Amino acid sequence: MKVVLMVAEKPSLAQSVAKILSNGSMSSRKGLNNACSIHEYTGTFKGQSARFKMTSVCGHVFGLDFNAKFNNWDRVDPADLFWAAVEKKEATAKLRMPAFLSQEARGADYLVLWLDCDKEGENICFEVIDSVMASMNKAQSGDQVVFRARFSAITDKDIKKAMASLVAPNKNESLSVDARQELDLRIGCAFTRFQTKFFQGKYGNLDSTLISYGPCQTPTLGFCVNRHDQIESFKPETFWVIQPQICLPNGKLVVIDWERVRVFDKEVAQLFLNTMHGISKATVTAVGKKEKRKERPLALNTVELMRVASASLGMSPQSAMVIAERLYTQGYISYPRTETTSYPENFDLIGTLRQHSSSSSWGSLVRDLLRDGMQKPRKGTDVGDHPPITPMRTASEMELRGDDWRIYEYITLHFIATLSKDCCYLQTTVSFDIGGETFSLVGKEVLDPGYTQLMTWQAIPAEESMPQMNKGDTCPIKEVKLLERQTSPPDYLTESELITLMEKHGIGTDASIPVHINNISVRNYVTVASGRRLIPTPLGIVLVHGYQKIDAELVLPRMRSAVEEQLNLIAHGHAEYQAVLQHALDIFKLKFAYFVQRIIGMDELFEVTFSSLADSGKALSRCGKCRRYMKFIQAKPSRLHCTQCDETYSLPQNGNIKLYKELKCPLDDFELVLWTTGTKGKCYPICPYCYNYPPFRDMRKGMGCNECTHPSCVYSLDASGVSPCVECENGILVLDETSGPKWKLACNKCNIVMKCFEDAHKVTVAGDDCEKCSSMLMTVDFNKAKNPLTDGSTQYTACLFCDPIFTSLCTDLRHARMTARRPPPRGGGRGRGRGRGRGRGKPPKDKMSQLAAYFV
Repeated sequence: MKVVLMVAEKPSLAQSVAKILSNGSMSSRKGLNNACSIHEYTGTFKGQSARFKMTSVCGHVFGLDFNAKFNNWDRVDPADLFWAAVEKKEATAKLRMPAFLSQEARGADYLVLWLDCDKEGENICFEVIDSVMASMNKAQSGDQVVFRARFSAITDKDIKKAMASLVAPNKNESLSVDARQELDLRIGCAFTRFQTKFFQGKYGNLDSTLISYGPCQTPTLGFCVNRHDQIESFKPETFWVIQPQICLPNGKLVVIDWERVRVFDKEVAQLFLNTMHGISKATVTAVGKKEKRKERPLALNTVELMRVASASLGMSPQSAMVIAERLYTQGYISYPRTETTSYPENFDLIGTLRQHSSSSSWGSLVRDLLRDGMQKPRKGTDVGDHPPITPMRTASEMELRGDDWRIYEYITLHFIATLSKDCCYLQTTVSFDIGGETFSLVGKEVLDPGYTQLMTWQAIPAEESMPQMNKGDTCPIKEVKLLERQTSPPDYLTESELITLMEKHGIGTDASIPVHINNISVRNYVTVASGRRLIPTPLGIVLVHGYQKIDAELVLPRMRSAVEEQLNLIAHGHAEYQAVLQHALDIFKLKFAYFVQRIIGMDELFEVTFSSLADSGKALSRCGKCRRYMKFIQAKPSRLHCTQCDETYSLPQNGNIKLYKELKCPLDDFELVLWTTGTKGKCYPICPYCYNYPPFRDMRKGMGCNECTHPSCVYSLDASGVSPCVECENGILVLDETSGPKWKLACNKCNIVMKCFEDAHKVTVAGDDCEKCSSMLMTVDFNKAKNPLTDGSTQYTACLFCDPIFTSLCTDLRHARMTARRPPPRGGGRGRGRGRGRGRGKPPKDKMSQLAAYFV
């Protein structure tokens, strides 16, 4: 029996597809990575019996990155990144996805790919192919063994149709994604590394971990800053408006509009007002009636969904797309990433509409449409990717709650609206004469509400109707005002308006547009104000102005738009991958060199806006070289700066920093600081110098004292480490000596924290290890009021894991031992063992003697 391996993009999608194809009769098991399941069933494939194995990946299998030697920011010139070697690395190492796919592919004869049907999905197809082909059975010469399923919705009909019409994967579309990934990596990293090192080494209040550049991200920010510049440079002008208020025949008071709209000279305005003095009635001079229509919407695509979600539902575009993706994998809607606004000729509109006839929310309107005949949808644009976003099955507010329901509700109402009639109304325009000046009033009367019965927010309100009036009628004038006003600047861009600009200028794709908008927000280039308006921060403004000063093309949309056009040529097979890639890199390489030479132009703008490192922060701890106080700069990225030595030392992020009892590192004489995430989180001491310049060969940059392998330092891992972590592979549980009286152990690798010995006076790590499990013994000085010892003594030394008194006092520890993958080992163990510490027995680096000589 032949074996068919099928791979989807997400575990939930794999389960849904397998359930449909197996008619519900399948068996399931977990894969070796515990993240993906395998669903198995028997059936027929290519006219013969076959065993099907349906599984999935979790997004991209591989990600593009530089070789390890190019990832050191301090040693690699950013200009080298334009030619540096790149390689595909596992996107998420802990998932072990290539190994999992390879294992499941053993003995398989065919591969069917059920990845999302867009360019990114096509790229993942070839990542899966690279992972499994070596493990599959060898195919006979000329036989096709790799197939691609193309589908737009998770319904029985669509899935079975896709299975019956399998095609080959599209290599060109995959290559266009490879080219985009490499361009974004090389260009973005080169500019980002150079900018970040240059500006963070000079200014202290940038409040951003990275000063990043992105070929799509930066033009997106440019749109926001351009609108800010328009607002700042706007000069208001004063104008005057004559505004009469009249009483209509039905008694309603209304303000009528002046035909001249406004004048910018007060004396002229006063002259016109004087001509109306003493007139008590406005005379109707003309009545015009015209039947008009509000067109029903085009079929829904991704950009319109994001626009509506931001403008009307108050959601960020990225949040809206996450929800839409979830609704798609659950089978409620069709594929949500599409640029098409036209339904295919063979699309079953009636069948899709009929599913909603039983809805309690809009069922009656659907039944009316089916009875009276639905309208043919408006002709939109077909770009050949996926059908428009469509509801594929009915749902209620009880099934989908919160924002999930709001997105589903909008998609469904939009779909039904595309099949409804246009909104038809009668527009009446009445002209009035007051002292020789003409005024007008416009009213609307609904003739047929059409689609606005569903999309009520677009309905014409009843207040806009107007009573019957004829030429020669008069209306009493209640008052006439001369109003002084000023022209106003445009408002800040909304997310909805920004999406429109990005689509217009070809910045990003329907999949990446929400990512770029989210990036400029999380990187502190813009803030999201009420109404989801994007207000640039000082950092975002200075960056864009700096690019404009040095090379405006770096921030203008036409540069990226031209690159996107070339990438599309690759996807359509009209251009060679390597030629397009090299051409774009050559252009940006020259632009980068020009930018580096003229960075002083941008620096002049930073000097005006931000404070230098010397003028930032507050004194915290002493430098080990000059013995002067270093300043702690709290703004991201938090760091210490010595103004005397003009050196900056990075610190751990996303926590609080404070002085650690004015204690000093025995290696370099720098005062230690404490990094903490609060009373319930981790806390450990750090030597600022060792954190940035590791003193031993087995240490890396960014290690605190809880990972230091100094053999005799009282703050090192050797003095405070207790045992291998019960959760992660390489971590060590370290005693937090600052946590008393609520003592705790924390892993120096993962985030596990364990409470122990609450209210004890003192807890220390003893000098011996346990004979049973090789963990370090601990000495506890108990509080007399809460002493578990029955012999009257208050001090006790034992193993935290093996002694019944200690284990009874540490409930967190008992839970951790029950859930651990394996118990603490004997002998060498993971990291520690009888040798007492990973640093023991290893000679110190030459740097240690250099440090000693320097400070002595």
